[in-house]
Amino acid sequence: MQKAIFFDRDGVLNKEIGDYVCQIDDFEILPDAVQCIKLVKSLGFLAIVVTNQGGIGKKLYSHEELKSFHQKLQNACLENGTKIDDFFYCPHHPISGKCLCRKPESLMLEKAMAKHNIDKNKSLMIGDTTRDVEAAEKAGIHGLLVQPNLNKLRLLEEEIVKINQ
Repeated sequence: MQKAIFFDRDGVLNKEIGDYVCQIDDFEILPDAVQCIKLVKSLGFLAIVVTNQGGIGKKLYSHEELKSFHQKLQNACLENGTKIDDFFYCPHHPISGKCLCRKPESLMLEKAMAKHNIDKNKSLMIGDTTRDVEAAEKAGIHGLLVQPNLNKLRLLEEEIVKINQ
C-alpha cells in the first residue's frame, strides 16, 4: 500500500481570493506550494489534490478551464523537479443539491484511496477549512487544518514525522 498527502487546493496550494478563481491570471500559486509537494514526494508519499470546484456547477468556468489551472500548478512542480500524482475535484455546487463527492463528504478521498491503493493510516489531508478535515475524518485519514494562504511547510514536516513513527 502507498502513503499519500492529500492537499486541498484554494488557500493551500494557490491563493484563496475569497471568491471563485475563474481566470488563469487569478490563479496564483502560493510561495511554498511547490516546496510542499517536493517534500512529500521526496519522502515517498503520493501528492494528490482534492478540491471542491462548485464554480463549474454555477457555470462560472468550465472543466477545461479548471484543467488549465491544474496544469499551471503541475507545470510549476515539473519545473522544480517534482509532480502532483493526481487531481480529484467535485464540480457540484450545493445549490443543485447534496452530493457525496463535495467536501465535507469523503467520496473524492475514497476514490483516490481505491485508485492508488492508499494506506489511510499513513496518509494526511491538509486543508484550510473545517470541511477538509471533516472529509478526511470520514475517510479515516488524519486532517491538518492550516490558515489559508500562509506558509505550511513546517507544519507539514511535523505531521509527516508523526506519520512515519
